[in-house]
Amino acid sequence: MAEEKNMTKELKEKLFISSKPAVCTVAEDELAEADKFCEAYKEFLDNSPVEREAVEYSLKIAKENGFEEFEADKKYNAGDRIYYINRGKAIALAVIGKNGTKNGVRLSIAHIDSPRVDLKPNPLYEDNNLAYFKTHYYGGIKKYQWTVMPLALHGTVVKLDGTKVDITVGVDENEPCFCITDLLPHLAREQAQKKMAQAIDGENLNVLIGSRPLRTDDEEGELVKLNVMKILNEKYGIVESDFLSAELCLVPAQKTRDVGFDRSLIGGYGHDDKVCAYPALMAAVNTEIPEATCITYLTDKEETGSDGNTGMQSDFLRYFIYDLAKADGEEGYRVLSKSKCLSADVNAAFDPIYASAYEAKNASYINAGVIISKYTGHGGKYDTSDASAEYMGEIRSMLEKNGIIWQVGELGKVDIGGGGTIAKYVANMNVDVVDLGVAVLSMHAPFEIISKLDVYEAYRAFYAFYNNM
Repeated sequence: MAEEKNMTKELKEKLFISSKPAVCTVAEDELAEADKFCEAYKEFLDNSPVEREAVEYSLKIAKENGFEEFEADKKYNAGDRIYYINRGKAIALAVIGKNGTKNGVRLSIAHIDSPRVDLKPNPLYEDNNLAYFKTHYYGGIKKYQWTVMPLALHGTVVKLDGTKVDITVGVDENEPCFCITDLLPHLAREQAQKKMAQAIDGENLNVLIGSRPLRTDDEEGELVKLNVMKILNEKYGIVESDFLSAELCLVPAQKTRDVGFDRSLIGGYGHDDKVCAYPALMAAVNTEIPEATCITYLTDKEETGSDGNTGMQSDFLRYFIYDLAKADGEEGYRVLSKSKCLSADVNAAFDPIYASAYEAKNASYINAGVIISKYTGHGGKYDTSDASAEYMGEIRSMLEKNGIIWQVGELGKVDIGGGGTIAKYVANMNVDVVDLGVAVLSMHAPFEIISKLDVYEAYRAFYAFYNNM
């Protein structure tokens, strides 16, 4: 009987997917490496709340590690490290391989925009002696999550004379912050009866920015608004019409924090998708002379459909690859057709408190390693790339060969879940691609949560893709 049990156990170990928690298989020294890696990631997250700042911080890291600005028509050699910036809101980092682009390139693509609250083009107004900014939320948010919390203002203003002014207010604890107010529970009986999506109206996500009127003997109105505008003019030299040519937004003012008594988790704003962008960035930084040219591309506008000239639907990346191919005497379209890509994007971590939204056998889990998502989209696999069995096999083999902890995952139950990534736009270039990223709790919230181990395994996966596949 005991012998039969042992045989059954051996057979299960051989044929079944392991049910043992992946984190239990990790040595203490690897957990220490993960914790160390994530200290730098937390710094990246705090310095990259919006895409322009993410590009600037990525560029700083790149320059410190020998990357130089790309020059069209220049012939590059194996090991050369170059960067190419698209309008300050997207960046490509390439490490030239021994074979150049001859056999295709290796791509890791991630997005550096996150859900937030943008200012409208004409945002400033006063009502009952309070000054506000009017807003238009960006990406998929639960509107109620963005009320009654400290917010910081980030962005860029371009004045009429073409001068560009970068504005950041509310990050330092000694600076003022801003807030979207909400109705007190004593008066919210009617609000509480509404559906969650309707409880906070989008037009009411107005940000409180001041209450003191300008001291003057005149009895004209809008003196609180005038006082705010005077402060902005004195500090930044802008006038109200300059808001018409500005990109300004509100993001959570809090710093990234460790979560849990064991400090195994990280909570912060913008894990989606910087938790994949940073490992992909560092994989390029730490790659020296790969066989094939490797490109990490950090792009914009994913949260609103990837449209626009800095989004993934732009031809910027395609043209960059064409230029590299041309320098090698190759045809760009042929290089693309031989290329391989990891679409570095997150998936929803199984949350036992809301278990009914997930299909447990095909969900992704915290501390279970990097996730392969064969497809995303929504019911019926609409709006997605669906990776081929052959490419899934290649990526599985790479992960196993390099001892990387990994899992597979879907985004919720078939008729409930849904969401997209930029994988489909790369697939449309005739490139093999699959989503690979990190599981996130409370995705799209102002404070998302991820596992330190999972971040590190993502880095190991992108590095292996460039160097050991």
